[in-house]
Amino acid sequence: KSSKREWKPLEDHSCTDVPWLLLFILFCIGMGFICGFSIATGAAARLLSGYDSYGNICGQKNVKVEGIVNSGLDLTQKKYVFFLDPCNVDLVHQRIKSLALCVSACPTKELKTLADVQKFAETNGSNLCSYELQPSEYTTDPRAAKLCPKHPVPESAPIPFFHRCAPVNISCYAKFAEALITFVSDSSVLHRLISGVMTSKEIIMGLCLLSLVLSMILMVIIRYISRVLVWILTILVILGSLGGTGVLWWLYAKQRVSAHAVETQIAKDNLQALLIYAISATVFTVILFLIMLIMRKRVALTIALFHVAGKVFIHLPLLVFQPFWTFFVLILFWTYWITVLLFLGTTGNPVPNEEGFIEFRMVGPLKYMWWYHVVGLIWISEFILACQQMTVAGAVVTYYFTREKRNLPFTPILASVNRLICYHLGTVAKGSFIITLVKIPRMILMYIHTQLKGKENACARCMLKACICCLWCLEKCLTYLNQNAYTATAINSTNFCTSAKVPFIILVENALRVAAINTVGDFMLFLGKVLIVCSTGLAGIMLLNYQRDYTIWVLPLIIVCLFAFLVAHCFLSIYEMVVDVLFLCFAIDTKYNDGSPGREFYMDKVLMEFVENSRKSMKEAGRGGGAESRELKPM
Repeated sequence: KSSKREWKPLEDHSCTDVPWLLLFILFCIGMGFICGFSIATGAAARLLSGYDSYGNICGQKNVKVEGIVNSGLDLTQKKYVFFLDPCNVDLVHQRIKSLALCVSACPTKELKTLADVQKFAETNGSNLCSYELQPSEYTTDPRAAKLCPKHPVPESAPIPFFHRCAPVNISCYAKFAEALITFVSDSSVLHRLISGVMTSKEIIMGLCLLSLVLSMILMVIIRYISRVLVWILTILVILGSLGGTGVLWWLYAKQRVSAHAVETQIAKDNLQALLIYAISATVFTVILFLIMLIMRKRVALTIALFHVAGKVFIHLPLLVFQPFWTFFVLILFWTYWITVLLFLGTTGNPVPNEEGFIEFRMVGPLKYMWWYHVVGLIWISEFILACQQMTVAGAVVTYYFTREKRNLPFTPILASVNRLICYHLGTVAKGSFIITLVKIPRMILMYIHTQLKGKENACARCMLKACICCLWCLEKCLTYLNQNAYTATAINSTNFCTSAKVPFIILVENALRVAAINTVGDFMLFLGKVLIVCSTGLAGIMLLNYQRDYTIWVLPLIIVCLFAFLVAHCFLSIYEMVVDVLFLCFAIDTKYNDGSPGREFYMDKVLMEFVENSRKSMKEAGRGGGAESRELKPM
């Protein structure tokens, strides 16, 4: 009713949600305090240099701990931590249940007897038995069975920067995994799987690099052939699914014939894996064909939208590299977080345990710093991801609401980052905190469900799973609403609550369009992910097939396919984000502008034609009635 303009895209910039920015800064200061406290209490030295079971830090002089023998030693020349039984791991308390000593050198070869341990000590000057035993007593003192390492002593090498002697042989690590993966009844299978991964590590790395290259090529292709991309993806996925399924059945038939000649356990495992892969690929192909058959009439509606998104990537090429920067920042933060977590594991006062050895434990309120640190992991990680969403939204908004595209900033991405830092960090902090509030209860329930596995009754198990599922759905809905809120903030510089409310109302008013775009557009991008995974998996099958006689390649292929999907998801999620932002910009444009003087449309002509054609096709289908009309109703 009023002629007053309610939205002024990119005209007014103001700081939003400043109190939340201050709260986030205070929270980060608290995270820094935890790091500083752990370093000041000597945790950094204990973590990096290592310490023995008596509380002595290796490589330096130590202070005597009252009541503890062998404490307060001068270990300046003994710079490495050596565990008498390094493979004895207590997974419940996350520690190695073994006597730890400081030694001057790690054993560089396997020592099978106490005589070999004694010879190593006399030759290298590195005593691998407890401090109270001299090398000459290793073979004569009856205490040597308890105070010397378990035989055979595995070949070890120091871990870089952390001065711990770690076994070189992977069999010890297989025992770790065997304890973690409780569903593996035959430990020999697990050993063969891990051996397969280690044997094929070069192929795995090459295939992971291939998936990265394929994802970048697909992003470049999307920029230039967006009009025909949908049809190309559809045809390639059909051919890829048929080809992959056919190759799997062919390899299964071929290997089944050759398996009778070479009856080894590895050959049997590979034959069984091929059968499972072939059946799974057949089921997947059938389901994919059915979905594409149902959605065939909506494929044309997506072409115009992809064309506009392709224009965005042509004008904003740096969008392609946005996942790299986000991933790099996340890696830096996670590295910092894990480092501080390790500091916290060695922070505290020396306390004797039930075995008479020293452990470092925090007492009083300080022991709850773990929880603060865990919350920091979730909130700051979500904050970094939200910054990416705000950056992409700001860049696309700049493109959409700039009438003359030649007047775009030199780098809209950097302009968006500048606006984010100067005005909207508070909004990002608030949005990420809301996601954190939902994610923490879900993680707690998942932890409770894991701890009570096999102990709770069926009703409790069902209720736990239902709560976890509901919280997961709520988290996904809030993530989608947050993304739209960031877009509205980038357009009009409004606070988070206003930016979340108005787009929600607009999206509800355009529910049919939103459903059509999300259904067809997301499905096309899903086909792109499937294409990359299928291509990488097919290349992996052909390469690993040459090692089938001496390598189990079930686990290597799963690792490669998972990595390929994650890489494809990181790249194509940017494209999906661009499509969502474009549609919200269009919806706001049509709601608050009517094309009259002073209220001209900002939209691209192709986008307008897409929505108008979509609306006409839906009206015609509605007048036609029948099955087609009913089929459109869920949209």
